[in-house]
Amino acid sequence: MTINTQQLVLLEKSANGVAELIINRPEVHNAFDDGVIEQLIHCLEATHEDPEVRVLVLRSRGKNFSAGADLGWMKRMANNTHEENMVDAGRLAKLMELLHNHSKPTIALIQGAAYGGAVGLAACCDIVIAAESSSFCLSEVKIGLIPAVISPYVVRAIGERQSRRYFLTAELFSAQAAQQFGLVHEVVENVEQLDEACDRFVASLQKNSPQGMKAAKQLIYAVSQKEITAEVIDDTARRIADIRVSDEGQEGLSSFLQKRKPNWIQE
Repeated sequence: MTINTQQLVLLEKSANGVAELIINRPEVHNAFDDGVIEQLIHCLEATHEDPEVRVLVLRSRGKNFSAGADLGWMKRMANNTHEENMVDAGRLAKLMELLHNHSKPTIALIQGAAYGGAVGLAACCDIVIAAESSSFCLSEVKIGLIPAVISPYVVRAIGERQSRRYFLTAELFSAQAAQQFGLVHEVVENVEQLDEACDRFVASLQKNSPQGMKAAKQLIYAVSQKEITAEVIDDTARRIADIRVSDEGQEGLSSFLQKRKPNWIQE
């Protein structure tokens, strides 16, 4: 099934539980504006608790993943009031938050250029696959701006040290460098291999408990960069106790002991 939202963003859902969220503005290098942001928000909200969706893939059409913010949109925002800019920036922040906290495993496929906010989109995804020829740039300071709403996610992905360089220099960095920094998980030789690598990850994810993966993502957020206190230890104990007695926890244990496939694996 394909949900077509005025051609800017496409949501394609397959029978095997994979939803593809596609930015569809190749004529402007998939630059995003307020319209694209709203449509991405709508699609993320629609897939967040959809039981038919097992994996969400974020990608775009054309030669480049995304050039970041649309120039026309930025020009309009420059002429708006501070209050209007707060509202507008809040919607971009909402998009990043929804993608970062999405309940399903998320995979980003990166080809060509990923600039500005597009780096934020990648940083918000669980798994990022990039073509060897792709490049990344946090370009905001070149036009007197800062990578503000994407910064919590990008700094977590590449670390403070690399952020202190690339936020300030706006240098291009390669897919290989992005992998070294932690932004990209796998680099493939060419664009044609992106789908092959994605299919491999999807096949692996589909073998796992949907509830377990959702809980695993929540666990990461709960313990990341926190001191190991008694409160954190108690919270992790509660989480494993909760999932052990859950339906999928019981099914997973039973299927393992009975040497059969669990019921979430589709034949």
